[in-house]
Amino acid sequence: MCLVLHHCGIKHKVSDCPREPVKSSFPQEADRVQMHRASSSSVAQARLSSLESRRWLKQRREILSVQALSYVAGALILLLYVHAGVIPITLPAAFVLSGTGLTAIFAVLSEMKIGDRSNDHFLTFYQAATNIAMQLAFLVVAPEIGIVFLSVIFVIFASAGLRMTAREAATLWVLTGGCVATILFVLKTTIAVPLTTPAEWLAGTSLFVTTIGQCAYFGVIGNSVNRKLHQRTVELKAAYQQIEELAQLDELTGVRNRRNILKCLSEEIARVQRTKASCSLAVIDLDFFKKINDQFGHPAGDEALRTFAIAIFANIRAIDRLGRYGGEEFLLVLPDTAQDEAVRMLDRLRSIISEVDWSAISEDLRLTMSAGICSIRPTDSTDEILSRADAALYQAKDAGRNCVVAT
Repeated sequence: MCLVLHHCGIKHKVSDCPREPVKSSFPQEADRVQMHRASSSSVAQARLSSLESRRWLKQRREILSVQALSYVAGALILLLYVHAGVIPITLPAAFVLSGTGLTAIFAVLSEMKIGDRSNDHFLTFYQAATNIAMQLAFLVVAPEIGIVFLSVIFVIFASAGLRMTAREAATLWVLTGGCVATILFVLKTTIAVPLTTPAEWLAGTSLFVTTIGQCAYFGVIGNSVNRKLHQRTVELKAAYQQIEELAQLDELTGVRNRRNILKCLSEEIARVQRTKASCSLAVIDLDFFKKINDQFGHPAGDEALRTFAIAIFANIRAIDRLGRYGGEEFLLVLPDTAQDEAVRMLDRLRSIISEVDWSAISEDLRLTMSAGICSIRPTDSTDEILSRADAALYQAKDAGRNCVVAT
């Protein structure tokens, strides 16, 4: 026997003997879908990575601009000491050229996106280490105004501390402390704070105000980052709670879904076993619901399910748990409720459902419910309880529906 298969206009002959699989050059549908998803995911990741890279580059430019301005401000303070006759004019020039030159080097590295390949795309540790090394060099060269360079080191730590890890900060702290100790105790360098003349007072005051202002600036940035992180955390928690709530609810009716209501039932069984309290379970079924879907359409059926769930939920206690078990079946867990009381409650709900104006959904639409009830015993398992309640529901259906049966 020979079959002829048509695939994309190409015929393949398949014999029973020998049975050799025909290899088609066309990928299977599942493979195409998988390839498309993988491609879409790669494009999305690349787009996200590009956005992050641009955002990082913008932040680095802002930080490096502030760093360059800080060196200019430091040079202006050094000019005050030049005016006071403490240092030569070459020192401010060397300071600003060295500082802006070092900043320019890191700006080039930033534009080349060298840091994007590392965990710290700002290269914070390396920037802080090189800038501190430069300040220590000036401290050795001009110890008569050493307070200026020590102040800059404080500012560098205030800035770098926002992004360095604890290990990096500790390493930089130890290295800086060791270098300063070497300068003081080995080189016997005397760090001076010139405050003799009015010009020196002006320079010292300017240094103090500038240092405090820069430290405050970075403190404000740190506070802003912390506030944003806190806000992001609050938003993420709210989103997680919303997702968790949605995961526990039935999308159509808004009541608990099957998994959630069965979890509630298991918890109630455990409570009964622990406290010997009374508890009942009702399995509710909408009578002839399939005919409603067939006669009035699925949109009307969906609306009927929503209306039913709202009507039941509005007429049960706060401690009761209502959930959609599947299709047109619902579970109602009734804590602290004996079987006789549960029968009265379900019969009241049955009466309410039968009196709902279902014609608002579709003319001639009528809906009733049947319920099977059983009490939860300490020795029961979830399956045993559901089986007994389900058996009671079938008895209610056999009795003509629109009734409540307990077993």
